[in-house]
Amino acid sequence: MAKEKDKKSSYGAEQISVLEGLEPVRRRPGMYIGTTGPDGLHHLVWEIFDNSRDEAMGGFCDTIEVVMLPDNQIRIADNGRGVPVDIHKKTKVSALETVMTTLHAGGKFGGEGYKVSSGLHGVGASVVNALSIYCRAEVHRDGGKYAQEYSRGKKKSAVKKIGVSKLHGTIIVFEPDKEIFGDIKFDWGTIANHLRQQAYLVKGLRISIIDARGQEALLPLGSKASKYEDVFYFRELGLELPSVTYYFEGGLVSLVKYHNQFQKPIQENIFYVEKELDGVGVEIALQYVDDIVDRITPFANNIHTKEGGTHITGFKTALTRTLNTYCKKNEMMKESEGGFTGDDVLEGLTAVISVKLREIQFEGQTKAKLGSMEAQGAVATVFGDAFSAFLEENPDDAKSIINKSILALKARKAAKAAKDSILRKGALEGMTLPGKLADCQSKSAEESELFLVEGDSAGGSAKQGRDRRTQAILPLRGKILNVERARIDKMLASKEVRALVIAMGTSIGDTFDISKMRYHKIIIATDADVDGSHIRTLLLTLFYRYFREVIDAGYIYIAQPPLYKIKRGKEIHYAYNDEEKLKIVGKSSDVVEIQEAESPEPAEGEGESELETKNSNLKPTKFHIQRFKGLGEMNPEELWETTMDPNNRLLKKVNIEDAEEANKVFDILMGSEVPPRKSFIQSNAKLAEIDI
Repeated sequence: MAKEKDKKSSYGAEQISVLEGLEPVRRRPGMYIGTTGPDGLHHLVWEIFDNSRDEAMGGFCDTIEVVMLPDNQIRIADNGRGVPVDIHKKTKVSALETVMTTLHAGGKFGGEGYKVSSGLHGVGASVVNALSIYCRAEVHRDGGKYAQEYSRGKKKSAVKKIGVSKLHGTIIVFEPDKEIFGDIKFDWGTIANHLRQQAYLVKGLRISIIDARGQEALLPLGSKASKYEDVFYFRELGLELPSVTYYFEGGLVSLVKYHNQFQKPIQENIFYVEKELDGVGVEIALQYVDDIVDRITPFANNIHTKEGGTHITGFKTALTRTLNTYCKKNEMMKESEGGFTGDDVLEGLTAVISVKLREIQFEGQTKAKLGSMEAQGAVATVFGDAFSAFLEENPDDAKSIINKSILALKARKAAKAAKDSILRKGALEGMTLPGKLADCQSKSAEESELFLVEGDSAGGSAKQGRDRRTQAILPLRGKILNVERARIDKMLASKEVRALVIAMGTSIGDTFDISKMRYHKIIIATDADVDGSHIRTLLLTLFYRYFREVIDAGYIYIAQPPLYKIKRGKEIHYAYNDEEKLKIVGKSSDVVEIQEAESPEPAEGEGESELETKNSNLKPTKFHIQRFKGLGEMNPEELWETTMDPNNRLLKKVNIEDAEEANKVFDILMGSEVPPRKSFIQSNAKLAEIDI
C-alpha cells in the first residue's frame, strides 16, 4: 500500500506535458492531415494551395503556379495581396511569422480577411511548416520583397526585407520531413487532377502546374528554391518543362460536360443556378445521361466533400420533391405507380453541387463531410425554386427526365421482385450457399478469405491446396455478365453473379449490409492471359458499381501468381516477372552465358524448357524453367506455396485513389459507346505488355 501511495503522490504538475508552438503537429501529424502516407503528403500541397485559392475566391488573385522541384520540394506562388508583414499586435512579431508558426492563426477567423475560405481551423500553413524539414515564405507587397525561412516549424531568423518589388503575391516553398513521411514521392497525376477540379470551381482562375524534378541542368547555375527571383519565375523562364495550365470560364457547367464527355445526354440543356440565400452561396449544375448510375460531386468552400453532408441532403430532398410535384401536376404517371424515391431520380444524373459559407463546419480536419445545417435549407430552397422553373421553361428536357425516372421506378420494382424470388431470405443469411462454393470452416469474417478462381481446373487445385479453416473457393465458369449497364434483376439472372452475391452474404441494392460480409478478403485469382484480365475487369466492374463499400473497406484483393517456376538441382525458385527470372538465372557472378537449348526436354509438365549456363571453372548447370499460363497448370502444392500461403503470397489491394477517374475508365472500357473505347485503346496501347 505504501508503494501505491508513493506512485499517486508523485503525480504532480511536473508530470503534465505542455507542447509548445507546433510540437503537437509533429507529435500527432495524423490529427491534422489524416495520415502520413501518400494522401497526407499531398494534403500538404492542398493546404498551401487552398490559401492561394481563397485569395482568388475573394477576387484578389487570378493566377496560381504550382511547381514540383528537385529534392522533394514544392513551390506554390500566387499574385494575391501577399501575407501581411507588419507587426501583429498580439504576438509582437511579423504577421507572416505568426501565420507560419502559430496554430489557429490566419485571415479566416473573423474580421474581413476572407468572407469565404476552405480553412476550418486555420492550421494550413503552420502545419505544413511543422512537417517540413525546410520551408520558405516570400511575400511581394507594398513595393517590397520579404522572406523568412524555417525548419520543422521553427524560424531560422526574423522576417527580412530582401529587396524591392513591383509585384504582389505570396510564394511558399516546402520540403516534407522524411522523419514524418518516410518515402516522399509526389504524384503528378494526383496533383493535376485535384488542381483541374479547383480550376472548374473558381471561374477565371488560371492554375499552372510545372514539373521541374530531375531538371537541375535546365535551371540557372546555382539556383535553389531560395534564389528564385520572381513570383512566376518558372513560367517566365520559358524552359521546356512538363507543364499544364487549367482555365475554365464555364465553371460548373464545364465540369459537368467533362464528366459526361463519354456519355449520351438525354437532356439537351444543362441546368445551372448560382444564388446566395441567408449568407450561403449555392451553385449547382446538372445534366441527365443515358446511364443507370449517378455521378454527384459535392463541394463546400471548394473542398471536395466526398462523404457528402448537409448540402447533399438538401439537394436530394429538393430534387425528389420537385420531380414528384412536376410529374403529378402534368399527370405523367399513374397513381398506382406511387411516387419517385430518391434512388429513382438519381439514376443517370450528373451533378456538381458547390456551397460557400462564411462560418463553415466540417466533420473532422480532413473535411470529407459538411456539417453546417444552414447549407441544407439554402440548397433545398435555391435549387428547388430554380429547378422547378427550369422544368417549366424546358418541357422537352422535363419530359426526358421524368421518363428516365419512371423507367428507374419500374426497374426498381422489377429488381425487388427478382431479388425476392431469386435470393430467398435464408440464402442471403448464409443458410443456403451455392453448391459450387467450397466454404471455409471459420465463421469469423475477419480471418476468412474467398478466392474467386477461373474455371473448374483452377478451382480443383485451389480446393486441394487451400487452408480449409480460413480459405473458401468459388470457381467461376466463363466470363461473368458485364454489369456496367445492367440493373439488378438482369444481374441476378446470371448464375455466376448470383452465386457470388449469396457467398458474400451482404445482399445487394437497397438491402445491402456490409456488416453481414462473410469474408474480409475477397481475392480475385484469374489467369495471366487476355481472358483472365477480362474476367478480372468484369469482376472489378461488378464490385465498383454495386459493392463500392466493399472496396472502400479494403476487402478486395488481386492475387499475383508467379509467371515462372525455376529449378536447378534441388533448388526451386518462383519468378513473378521477367526481371525476377533474369535475376535468378542470369545475374549471378559465375554465369558467363545463358542459352536456350535447341531441343528442350521438359522436366516437369508442358511448357518447360532448359537453359544452360557455362562457366570456365564449373560444370554446365541446367535451369528448368516452367512458364505458368494459368492457375490450373499448378498442382495444389505449387498453388498453395505461391498464391495462397499468407506467408509467401503477393496480393494487391484494390483502392479507388480517384473515384472520378476510375468512373471515367469504367465508362470507357465497359460502356456501350465504341468510339471512346477505341480512342482509349489507341492512346494507351504503348503501355500494354504483349505476351507472345
